[in-house]
Amino acid sequence: MSSWFGPGDTQRVDSAELDVREGGAYRIRFFTEDGQEHDVAGVYQEVVPHRRLSFTWAWKSTPERVSLVTVVLRPVDGGTELDFLHERLFDQHARDDHARGWAGALAKLQALLAG
Repeated sequence: MSSWFGPGDTQRVDSAELDVREGGAYRIRFFTEDGQEHDVAGVYQEVVPHRRLSFTWAWKSTPERVSLVTVVLRPVDGGTELDFLHERLFDQHARDDHARGWAGALAKLQALLAG
């Protein structure tokens, strides 16, 4: 995770604790280039190996704002297709911030997988 998680300006993932099973919890803490600490946690709602992952998402700074992330993986010729949905966000500003952050993380993941 330290190679790809976080927005494009993530300097380092400080810790990632993942209990990847339905009902299991996770917590990830990372720092961006501006020195800001970001701490997010949630609970896995659905875990279907190699197919689907769904989990709640709440920042330590705003624990009352719980959203939901769902990742669906599908085999396609020559690889895997990933569908990503982050829903139940607090407002449009939160949606836009998360869209930027996830775009950066997914771009880094794509580059890592491409070698």
